[in-house]
Parts: sequence; C-alpha cells; structure tokens
Amino acid sequence: MMHAPATALGLGLRVLSEAPDASAALVVPQSPPGHHTDLDALRRLAAECDVVTFDHEHVPPEHLRALEAAGAVVHPSSSALLHAQDKVVMRRRLTELGVPCPRWAEVGDRAALERFGAEVGWPLVLKTPRGGYDGKGVLLVGSPEEAGDWLARLGPDDVLLAEERVAFTRELAVLVARSPMGQASAWPVVETVQENGICTEVIAPAPDLSPDLAATATAAALRVAGALDVTGVLAVELFELPAGPGEAPAFVVNELAMRPHNSGHWSIDGAVTSQFEQHLRAVLDLPLGDPRPRARWTVMANVLGGNYPELYSAYRHLLARDPGLKVHIYGKTVRPGRKIGHVTVCGDDLADLRRRARHAADFLRGVVTE
Repeated sequence: MMHAPATALGLGLRVLSEAPDASAALVVPQSPPGHHTDLDALRRLAAECDVVTFDHEHVPPEHLRALEAAGAVVHPSSSALLHAQDKVVMRRRLTELGVPCPRWAEVGDRAALERFGAEVGWPLVLKTPRGGYDGKGVLLVGSPEEAGDWLARLGPDDVLLAEERVAFTRELAVLVARSPMGQASAWPVVETVQENGICTEVIAPAPDLSPDLAATATAAALRVAGALDVTGVLAVELFELPAGPGEAPAFVVNELAMRPHNSGHWSIDGAVTSQFEQHLRAVLDLPLGDPRPRARWTVMANVLGGNYPELYSAYRHLLARDPGLKVHIYGKTVRPGRKIGHVTVCGDDLADLRRRARHAADFLRGVVTE
C-alpha cells in the first residue's frame, strides 16, 4: 500500500519479501527474498536503501541496532521501536510520561499475580511482552489457576504484563506522524470496532466524541511521538472510559504501533494525505501532507478470509452494485479469519455508509450472497 504513493512522490521502494508471491512482491519490482530475522538479508537490503522502515514490529531489536551501528538510517529507530515491540517497556515509559494507562504490573510468578489480582480485582488481563497482535498473546484470567500454563512457561528472568480489566465504552485510535525535523501532524480520532480481538470496522471521525477528549487524546499521542523520538506514523490505541455526571471524558492507552496501522487504512480514500504517503514523507524528512478528511464520514471495514478462495468474481459484483465503494484486496492467500483486504466508503449518511461497508465485507467473506 506504500507503492502507489511512493510512485506519485517519485520514490523507489525495495521490500524484503518472505516469498516471491508475497503481497508486496506482487507490486514492488525490487523485492529481494529474505526473512526479517535474517541479519545478512537485512544488511543487503539496507546497503541499497537510503532509509529502512517497517510494516510490522517483529524485526529483532539486536538486528536493528546492528544496522544502525553499520551506518544505516533506520526509521523509527531501534530505541523508539522498542516501545512498540515490548509492552512492558511501553508501560514503564508511558507511566513515566504521565500518560493515562490501565493499572499494571510485571509478574513473574503466581505470588506476584495474586498480589496484583488482590489490588485491582479479578478478572484481569495477561499479555506476553513481545510478539502479540490481533488478540494473540492476550489472556483474560479470572484466577491464578487460569494463568498456570502461561506462568509455567516463564524462565527465571521472564515476566508477563498484567493489567486491570478496563470497563470501557468503546475503543478509539489516534494516528499521528512525525518527521526528523520535528514536524508533526494528526488525523481525526477514529472509533475502532473489535470482534474476537480483530478490528472489523473503523469510523472516521469517531461519532459523538467529546471535542475535549479528542483534543486531549491527540495531544497525548503527539507528546508520546515526541518523547519517544518517533519518526514515521504512530498509532495510539485507546479505551474511552465511561464518564459520570459532571465528570470530564477520559481515556487510557492500550497499545502503540510505529508504522501505518489498520486503524488508518481509511485515510487512503478518506483523507487528503494517506497514512502511507505520510509515513514515506516522514521517514525521508519531507514536508508532511495535509491529514484532513475529504468527507464528513469515512467507514472502513476489514475483509476477513471466508468461503471464497478466489475473490475476483465477488469483487466484480461489488463494484457493479456500489460504484462508490473502494475495495482493496491485499493479494494474500485466503484463510478463515485472516485479514485479506478492506473496503471503504465516504459520505454524509453514517448509517448508510456502515451498512454498505458491512455488506461488502460480508459479501467478500461469503457471509451474504446478494
């Protein structure tokens, strides 16, 4: 999804591709094969690039430090990216900055978990510090016994991140971008709808959001980007908290991602400058583009793998049925529940947009057939 804006900006991309038929390799001509855990492959890629950046957080930190030590320009830097790679590191730093977070603790054994559970109440949430995404590496436990398998796998120096279970009203996301020169920009705060740990819908901007909360959340995201010295796009995922009579609206930060993020895919069709173009501008220290929305509302629905191993016929039907619909298929092998694309609609009638986006995503999955 960076290929089109890169071409428009006159930039060339090289993508380290895990296989010749991987999604990026299908659209980027220069896609040398290699795995993100292969330091030699990373070195070969970096030697032919002005800037190295990422589409996920799973590149080993020691590999990134080796690239930087050899003189490669890495954005975001290894020291910044660590806060998106390690949830314990993230919680420590956000707490130091005074950014609202759920109550949390590092737990390395049953006794520590019991103490935290006694403090915040059960059930609580356990997270693996590294490697989790889309609901993976997250466990809701109602007692120490339910955490037994996770605790048993810990080594002497390992810990889990334990967090209180937050009673939230909905999930929000703030997407910002920051360049080395210190310029920053922010898209409108969006609402994200999650099902079984996977984002299924994004509404931009978040409906009925308090202007004060929108401003406070955006300011917090920009502050985090500056304090962590982020270069590129930063997604800050939030829980909006219920507010009683006379109480100011509030939030806590759930996760960070330092890359173009699913919550920002709406910006491809719905914003003057998409998150993918903005990320390229930021990592190359070009002036940032205008993040303002093009329409009153934009709704993005994720397409999950379902009954159709081949999507072209369904794709053609949707284009004829709804000419205003934008369909983005990623070229991935279809597997049940896997994100394989998204659809976007823009306009003034939010209820109609949500209906159209949901129908299109369900049609591509095979849930509906008309």
